[in-house]
Amino acid sequence: MSESNQNISEYDLIQGCLVDNRRSQEALYQKFSPKMYAICLRYASNADDAADLLQEGFIKVFKNLQKFRGEGSFEGWMRRVFVNTCIEHFRKKVYLNSITENEERTIEDYSANALDNLAEKDIVQLIQELSPGYRTVFNLYVVEGFSHKEIGDLLQISEGTSKSQLARAKMLLQKRVKNLMEEKKLD
Repeated sequence: MSESNQNISEYDLIQGCLVDNRRSQEALYQKFSPKMYAICLRYASNADDAADLLQEGFIKVFKNLQKFRGEGSFEGWMRRVFVNTCIEHFRKKVYLNSITENEERTIEDYSANALDNLAEKDIVQLIQELSPGYRTVFNLYVVEGFSHKEIGDLLQISEGTSKSQLARAKMLLQKRVKNLMEEKKLD
């Protein structure tokens, strides 16, 4: 972003985008794309899918900008647009699989807290390796702070399915973290 764009207020950027000013749109994109890309990357299977979600999200932001009423932060509004874009993408591609109650109990009993010892890029990669269903529920619950009821409503699944998907995701992540830590010890 150029120095002159850095001095433009968020309000002025929004107003410029509302009248289809290309410089304002570019400046808004430059200002928020790194944070929005990080959201997309958490939900996507890989960097290419995240880039597609980023583009789709910004198209929705520009199309729906007039709906931002100035209540709360603009970044928070954009974040919701991007999370919803990722969820819509997920709904089109994948259906969640439920697991049995016995598997869920086993998952809850397994605990390891090695995540503290990994770099952020390692954690993002491990999350990306989860199936889309597990990854989406994990992100919505752990990162975004949604309740299982809210996740169920968003993804059109039962609360129990949300809980089981989260439990399974945690178990898989813990196993992968343990394996990664063991591999690093061997190096």
